[in-house]
Amino acid sequence: MASATAPKATVLGKQAKAQLPAAFAEPFHESLVHEVAIAELAARRRGTASTLGRGEIAMTGAKAWRQKGTGRARVGALSSPTRRGGGVAFGPQPRSYVVKVNRKAKRRALRCALSVHAERGSLAVFDAGTLAEPSTKAAAAALEGWGAQWPVLVVLTAEEIGALKSFRNITGVTVVESAGAGVADLIGAASLLISETALEPLAARAEAPVARQPVAAAPAEEAK
Repeated sequence: MASATAPKATVLGKQAKAQLPAAFAEPFHESLVHEVAIAELAARRRGTASTLGRGEIAMTGAKAWRQKGTGRARVGALSSPTRRGGGVAFGPQPRSYVVKVNRKAKRRALRCALSVHAERGSLAVFDAGTLAEPSTKAAAAALEGWGAQWPVLVVLTAEEIGALKSFRNITGVTVVESAGAGVADLIGAASLLISETALEPLAARAEAPVARQPVAAAPAEEAK
């Protein structure tokens, strides 16, 4: 179980710890995380598998041989699924695998996934400005100095191109933007590395929206 207060994370290249937002202190909900992760993976399926049925394949409509007099069993259409070259029975067709999950459930599952890394100490924060110029060697050295466990998920913003080019060529490292990091990505990574600028947007996606206050009705005008 995650603690009630937001934990701290290691900062690469520094002795100080970074205070994490409250979204990183959510108690783990296994069934909810599993549901959202499965829904995310299902939504990523292209769903383009397609087969031809017996009425769709290019096949002659003529009988293979006459009905009687040959001593063989009577035969139907050659497009039957039981014959070689015939159509496919109950084959896959293009479809969508998207499963609806409530927005509140998605946010909570995202908080749970982030909190797991914060609780077990597999989360670190770094300054992407140090990799303004792409350097795979520097990125690999930073991960080695941290002692990261593989696979590693690196979360950046769209503007941090130098850090993206530095980490993406390292085997076992996956780089995603803060707007696209999903529960399945976070749970599937043994170590999580987040840039300082991507920390707040990622936490904002996971935090529950503030309830709107009802607007007070304007007082009625006094009758003249």
